[in-house]
Amino acid sequence: MAQSGSPINAVAGRYAGSLYELADDAKQVAAVEKDLARFEAMLAGSDDLKRLISSPVFSSADQLAAVTALLAKAKIGGLVGNLLKVVATNRRLFAVPGIIAAFRAIAAEKRGEVTAEVTTAHALTPAQEKELAATLKGVAGKDVSLNVSVDPALLGGMVVRMGSRQIDTSLKTKLASLKLALKEVG
Repeated sequence: MAQSGSPINAVAGRYAGSLYELADDAKQVAAVEKDLARFEAMLAGSDDLKRLISSPVFSSADQLAAVTALLAKAKIGGLVGNLLKVVATNRRLFAVPGIIAAFRAIAAEKRGEVTAEVTTAHALTPAQEKELAATLKGVAGKDVSLNVSVDPALLGGMVVRMGSRQIDTSLKTKLASLKLALKEVG
């Protein structure tokens, strides 16, 4: 997995790598991915939780108490629960989104998959996701896992990022190109 020079990415990569090794040894990679996805969904749905993990105002003890209570309520334990408690104790909660992304990338790489970040104007149906994954598999030559997000600002089409490649078929980009071409003509 390529790491940028960001200290946050370096911290996230180390924690994700350690978590993957522990999960692989315990044959719990799939379970850890599910628990991480559940915590990520909690994070996406709560501004208060986002503030807790990103604000330096909260002490390590406050963060640990809050994370412990959240984990108990969500019934997230095992490796992910322990990781999040260690991260909170070490005041590294800010790195959790990066840890989740890095873990997914490591797990996908170990499975021989490539991850494609897909942004669409409208939600895709399961059949469309399956067709897109099959098409991208033909391009990448490997199995492709999709991380799909919706951005209505695209107006139509999609943007696909896979490794260093980007395919932008969004209506927003096409309209911007047309606008630029019209300015050059006139």
